[in-house]
Amino acid sequence: MLQGGVLAITDNVVLSLNEVLNVVRVVKNEAVEEINPMIVTQASSLSSLPVDSLSIDLVTLISKSSDFSGDKLFEEFSRVLKPGGEIFIYQTSDVAKETVKSSLERKLLVTGFSDIQVVQKAEIQSFGIKGKKPAWKIGSSFSLKKPVKSLPKVQIADDMDLIDEDSLLSEEDLKKPQLPPVGDCEVGSTRKACKNCTCGRAEEEEKVQKLGVTMDLENPKSACGNCGLGDAFRCGTCPYKGLPPFKLGQKVTLSNNFLAADI
Repeated sequence: MLQGGVLAITDNVVLSLNEVLNVVRVVKNEAVEEINPMIVTQASSLSSLPVDSLSIDLVTLISKSSDFSGDKLFEEFSRVLKPGGEIFIYQTSDVAKETVKSSLERKLLVTGFSDIQVVQKAEIQSFGIKGKKPAWKIGSSFSLKKPVKSLPKVQIADDMDLIDEDSLLSEEDLKKPQLPPVGDCEVGSTRKACKNCTCGRAEEEEKVQKLGVTMDLENPKSACGNCGLGDAFRCGTCPYKGLPPFKLGQKVTLSNNFLAADI
């Protein structure tokens, strides 16, 4: 049997108790003779309901006009209903247009009602739309239980043949790379030959010294024509390597710090 309060709202001037009980009987499909509903008439101008929040189990809206009850009044329906409470809109107009049904369904959805369905029975002349307020309250929280996924177990048999990783390496892979000696001219920071020079730079420096390089280098000559352009263009065995750029046939002057020995 229906427990709790029932609120009946209408835009009519008068609404009989029997009419309200008939509508409630259609919604609940049970005996409702002992129900004492609260009836609010001429409610088309209301913006709020004189009812406490979360105190009503069922709200019935009985209306002839298709545009009765605005969005604000629908919010009031949700406010006064208990969690899990129901609402039933009974449209008594002669023409039950599909646009009216869609409009009422949309208002219920926007307000937050669920389980919305159209009710058409012989007991009611036109049609009705039923909805339900969710059982949870706004702002309530609950934890979600996530399924625990266990990793697949890998079983290795004792008699399984395993490959030795070292056997996949060849003799070339096991050889250590040969690094150039630290004192080599190619890795040194200076341009002059280092001790124990093996790249040939020491021999080239000796050739330059044999030319009698002094503060003045008279009439330099080049076999390739690039000696005067600088070290970037000179050959690896160029006797002028290390000297500043010069023009062939002209006198080359060396600065004092160029002839100073590196420490």
